Amino acid sequence: MPDDQRRSRTPGPLHRVTVLGSFTLVRDGTTVPLPVDARRVVAYLAVHPRPQPRHALAADLWPGVPSDAASRLLDEAVDAIGVAGLPVDSVDEELALTAGVEVDLAEAMALVRELPERPVLGPSEIGPLCADILPSWTSSWIAVERERFRQLRLYALEELSLRLIAAARHDDAIEIAQIAVHAAPSRESARRALIEAHLAQGNIAAAVAQYDAYRELLRSSVGGPVATALDTVLPPSPAWPAVRGFRRPVQRSAVALPGLRSIRNAPTASRRLVTGGSITGPGR
Repeated sequence: MPDDQRRSRTPGPLHRVTVLGSFTLVRDGTTVPLPVDARRVVAYLAVHPRPQPRHALAADLWPGVPSDAASRLLDEAVDAIGVAGLPVDSVDEELALTAGVEVDLAEAMALVRELPERPVLGPSEIGPLCADILPSWTSSWIAVERERFRQLRLYALEELSLRLIAAARHDDAIEIAQIAVHAAPSRESARRALIEAHLAQGNIAAAVAQYDAYRELLRSSVGGPVATALDTVLPPSPAWPAVRGFRRPVQRSAVALPGLRSIRNAPTASRRLVTGGSITGPGR
């Protein structure tokens, strides 16, 4: 290859935009500070990888502002970015980030698409799936994209946890399911993945604790007992009696667990599940 062709292919400055967890713009390893409106424009283009019509972008970023004024604000924000190779105008009055700009959200979406075809990944390899899009930002345009990505990443984490259970990697399955539960404590499928990981590991006490914590979360939210699909995994415990403002747990009895023989009909003995194991005692 001639030297002039090699020189023409020399890579330019590396730009990277982060929108998962918090916003950053990095150029050649150095963080670039941006004014507020310029930061909003770059974040919008990072979240929307396709070219965006300028009038639609201005309307989303400055809702309620007359279109002419919003367009002027957009022009000023783009000029304030001041980083060569970021937004680009097309002939159709559209804006997009220059090809080659790295965006962590794009990497996370690629990981979600590739997970079913890749070998089972561990917790250290799924970093892009551990945070929401700019969780502290309140603009309406970002709330929609945040929730869309949130559902995708939580589903991916749950499925990955189940694959790790099948591979007998129980510690990894628990850790990844815990990430999903931490992100969405009231999400039933996330809690189920964590309970099943504990059961697969043989840690019945931890599974029961997660189940009871989930039911208590729902009870405190709606003000009463709630039936859930988790009841097919661990049947609900009796209601906790209130005593002077406190709640005391009542022993869970005859809990049906996957892999354990039902002994509810045993003529002479029954088993009551307690923390740390089970106790054989007289039938009731």
